[in-house]
Amino acid sequence: MAPSKKGGKTAAAPVVAHDEDDLIQVTPAMKQQAAKFKAAGNNAFSAGRYYAATAEFTKAIECDPYDHIFYSNRSACYANLDQHSKACADARRCIELRPDFAKGYSRLGFALFKAGFLHDAMNAYERGLTVDPKNNNLIEGLGEAKLAQKAKIEAAKLSAQMDNVTLDEHVIGIDLGTTYSCVSVWRNGEAHVLTNAEGDRTTPSWVAFTEQGRLVGDAAKRQAAINPKNTLFNIKRIIGRQYSECAHELELMPFDVKEGEGGKPIVSVDVNGEKKDFAPEQISAMVLQKMKATAEAQLGVPITKAVVTVPAYFNDAQRRQTKDAGAIAGLDVLRIINEPTAAALAYGLDRREGENGEVIKNQCILVFDLGGGTFDVSLLNLQDGVFEVLSTAGDTHLGGEDFDTSLAAFAQKEIEKERGADIFTGDEKALRKLRTACEKAKRELSVANHANIECFIGEIEINMKITREQFEKVCEPTFQRCLDSVKRVLSDAGKKKEEVDEIVLVGGSTRVPRVQGILTEYFDGKTLNKSVHPDEAVAYGAAVQGAILAGVRDKQTSRVLLMDVVPLSLGVECEGRQFAKVVQRNTAIPCKKKSEFTTVYDNQDEIDVRIFEGERSNTDGNHLLGEFQISGIERASAGEPKIDVTFEVNTNGLLTVTAKDRVTGVEANVSLQHDRGRLTAEEIERMCAEAEAMAEEDERLARMREYEGTD
Repeated sequence: MAPSKKGGKTAAAPVVAHDEDDLIQVTPAMKQQAAKFKAAGNNAFSAGRYYAATAEFTKAIECDPYDHIFYSNRSACYANLDQHSKACADARRCIELRPDFAKGYSRLGFALFKAGFLHDAMNAYERGLTVDPKNNNLIEGLGEAKLAQKAKIEAAKLSAQMDNVTLDEHVIGIDLGTTYSCVSVWRNGEAHVLTNAEGDRTTPSWVAFTEQGRLVGDAAKRQAAINPKNTLFNIKRIIGRQYSECAHELELMPFDVKEGEGGKPIVSVDVNGEKKDFAPEQISAMVLQKMKATAEAQLGVPITKAVVTVPAYFNDAQRRQTKDAGAIAGLDVLRIINEPTAAALAYGLDRREGENGEVIKNQCILVFDLGGGTFDVSLLNLQDGVFEVLSTAGDTHLGGEDFDTSLAAFAQKEIEKERGADIFTGDEKALRKLRTACEKAKRELSVANHANIECFIGEIEINMKITREQFEKVCEPTFQRCLDSVKRVLSDAGKKKEEVDEIVLVGGSTRVPRVQGILTEYFDGKTLNKSVHPDEAVAYGAAVQGAILAGVRDKQTSRVLLMDVVPLSLGVECEGRQFAKVVQRNTAIPCKKKSEFTTVYDNQDEIDVRIFEGERSNTDGNHLLGEFQISGIERASAGEPKIDVTFEVNTNGLLTVTAKDRVTGVEANVSLQHDRGRLTAEEIERMCAEAEAMAEEDERLARMREYEGTD
């Protein structure tokens, strides 16, 4: 909405997630009709008929979407109906339209209070008091929130004592997803998924930089169509990779990504009118900060420790840089665990006993984890609380986003046939609108046989009907790619498909009917297991692991044992760029493996050790993890010196390599902490400081937006 003029000054411009083409011209007649709906709503509200009142205020908003009173009144209705997320959204919209309206802050504080976000409620009341210091509703609301916060802290202390864990030992579990993230914590004998300030259990993994400041989560995603160059998403697809490896992903990203030092991808955005570069870890850290804040608001205590999940097929660099992101976010990441393994925990904890109460001796389960941006399949053996991963496979560049891409490409061609080939030329906003519309249609097609792809491209209204059959035909090649990993994971474990007892579906993209169809067909009609929540199971499992690391010992966690595997073979480069495997893929971790190597030339006294991961026989097709040199080895004829190279993989799946000459005793090693784009300790410290400064700036700008009123 364009800022209004009053008294010769420009009023505070609210943040509106709409394109100017979408604005409604409100006529006097529409305002008059809106007033009638408002009066009817007030009468219904006074009579305690909150559903009826909500309907009337909604009609008023449809007539005049820019009157702050309507949102304020509807917020009160939603709060009384315990629809806290909607109540908060309306109160925030009211404040955006009239930052000097004290009741808007009162509405927001009340909604947050009822939702359990006491710290945020206190902030809302305090901000309102700067507008109207003598407002009794704000004063009383603040007092109630403070008392409730004090009670919540006392309850947290008591709960912590019951869980045999001190407050500073709470370890949260975070599913850092490509498209959505989720946070959970173990309390009172079970994992609890925590809701964010908007009342949602998952948060979009999106970050945006706007004139009004930085946005993270749903607020960032909502404004993407009007700010595509500064709205960042799918960062998980480029973290830990080389710029040269990201060509396909970069084609689909409307924001600027350039090649940085060491061939690392660097994201470039406008911040306060200046170009600023961010490493992928920094952007992921912003999402992790959001999850950390969500946990702190819900638990009422500071959070410093976490378990973070990654795709099973993430390589060493991707795991390390994810851990760096946690450090930048102010989290001590105690453990990195694989997403399907975490989901298996969520599935297995409730299935230790059979139908007649007997202990399950052995169960082979296949976890099929298809998320927004990554895909994993793991085969596990579950026996009396022991979760043993037999094999894992997957594709870190396959997920629901690829379905969106295929559907958007199809829709674009169809629209260009009808409207002209130049309708989308050079228009990033138009392409983002189309992609968002396609994502919405994809979701609808999971429950219906047809949907409409609807959006405005400039003044042109797009309304394209799409059937489930068309969608499945367009995406069939992508669907079939999923089966390749399923077949591979069975082959690696030496299992036949008939030996699989359960096929557990995880990840939002498993809701697509055709995905379920190809699995059912491949497993000869076997019923798929949908008992775990597809969006929350991974965070749930991470919370279980967090509880174990925090020292919680109860009926559920005391007998849990995780036995994961190395997803990719690890080894060194030999003469002729040949790849010599030291640790075979699907080796159980933690593990320590040793191989013997020797010299190529006579009197050679040093060797370069280049470390790779992958399955190709030639290192050109594998991923370089790092390299180091060992000097002072035995001078002898070629082939005589004996150098032991030892690979050690810890419980996080992170690697240390050591080389030692048997005769001279010289030794060299590398923990791969600073190789191939990994941040140094100094860089992490600098980025931590930047993250803190940016969080403070976010808070300052938020206060300015809410305090600044019209003249």
